[in-house]
Amino acid sequence: VQLQASGGGLVQAGGSLRLSCAASGRTFSVYHVGWFRQAPGKEREFMSGISRSGGNTYYADSVKGRFTISRDNAKNTVYLQLNNLKPDDTAVYYCAATQYGYSRYGNEYEYWGQGTQVTVSS
Repeated sequence: VQLQASGGGLVQAGGSLRLSCAASGRTFSVYHVGWFRQAPGKEREFMSGISRSGGNTYYADSVKGRFTISRDNAKNTVYLQLNNLKPDDTAVYYCAATQYGYSRYGNEYEYWGQGTQVTVSS
């Protein structure tokens, strides 16, 4: 499966963005999908994940209550709604997919998108 992340941009603190992860290739509904981010000089970190059907969602503590993950398998797309953004949320955001179970660890995902930059100004 090929993944294409989009929707990043420059936003002021307190603002919102919606990221999209569009998939092509194999049937998208067989994959768990995760969102990760990596800020300059920092390690990649898990943000959120969603099960194949969308019935189960997972969040890092740092974004719980501010970010919302969802998916539309008919459109082969997973979304990450980012609300109440903070300057510390500035990073490149990546989506990833795995045929196996949910994981917070990036090395357990087989497929990655190219990343989309989110910049939050204070």
